[in-house]
Amino acid sequence: MKIKNRILGLALLSIFVINIKAENMGNMNSNTTLAPQQELEMTQEWDKVFPKSDKVEHKKVTFVNRYGITLAADMFIPKNAEGPFPAIAISGPFGAVKEQSSGLYAQQLAERGFLTIAFDPSFTGESGGMPRRVASPDINVEDFSAAVDFLSVQPDINPERIGILGICGWGGIAIQAAINDPRIKATVASTMYDMTRVVANGYFDADDSAEKRNAARAAMARQRTEDYRNGYYKRAGGVVDPLPEDAPDFLKGYYDYYKTKRGYTERSGNSNDGWNVTSALPFMNFKFFEYAGELDRAVMIVHGEKAHSRYFGEDTFKKLHGDNKELLIIADATHVDLYDQLDKIPFNQIATFYNTWMPDTK
Repeated sequence: MKIKNRILGLALLSIFVINIKAENMGNMNSNTTLAPQQELEMTQEWDKVFPKSDKVEHKKVTFVNRYGITLAADMFIPKNAEGPFPAIAISGPFGAVKEQSSGLYAQQLAERGFLTIAFDPSFTGESGGMPRRVASPDINVEDFSAAVDFLSVQPDINPERIGILGICGWGGIAIQAAINDPRIKATVASTMYDMTRVVANGYFDADDSAEKRNAARAAMARQRTEDYRNGYYKRAGGVVDPLPEDAPDFLKGYYDYYKTKRGYTERSGNSNDGWNVTSALPFMNFKFFEYAGELDRAVMIVHGEKAHSRYFGEDTFKKLHGDNKELLIIADATHVDLYDQLDKIPFNQIATFYNTWMPDTK
């Protein structure tokens, strides 16, 4: 039986290798080509929650990921500078859009000499994909690699100097993408969540039990049936509005950003009706950072001293190895402070980190 199983395994491996070789012979079959980019409807005028800088050029761009979804991004290019530039792809927070924090980070880093893109993840914002407001640990990790695909072939980019930056839930996604994609030379995770941990275990691992996970799975399974029966996906709701009187401080912080003039935008799920309820399912069945110890490229994790999410970053940092890893704790800062507070986000230190670990070798 062992011999038969080994022969079967070798046969399947041979078929897989043969198929790869056949594909590499050329695009003789149209089914092997990249998916065509969808024509997206994108707002061209400035519609961000932060002011436009006069130190950078701005334009909209699109690119397609491995699943055929067209992603929309804002590109920021340093003015009065010549390439090839180092480049950074940015996304997050989880449930936000590029008109919010990721665009601010992109603009600030472009002022410091990087060509940057802030992109909307699949199924959200101005990006394509149906149905809307779906999250996926696999597809969202792929979104970062698709951004690297796009940047790698731009004529004014140095493909050996590409980094990524994820904010909040996208901080964990960025590290997971870097583990899998060696083209990513340096990664910053700002005020990060591990979405697989918080969905499976709850905040501070308070719901870390098979009983509670099974109850959550059963509830979402029932919701799938209802969604299919109704013909539409129920939304989980964005940030709670109005806030209950006994709301914890971190929820008050979210409200102050997403539900007020400070950060509200109509495209943001967090500002409005949130993700589809069943989007949480795959995060409960998936675990980030299993191979974090194998990530040999540079990582910086930035957290606020007073952030409720700080334990995600500190625990993830313990899994990383090498002298090119850095944990930066910002004094007196909360989780949401690192969304948009220019006096607390350490942009100069972030820029120095990228320049150190993505050096210009010319």
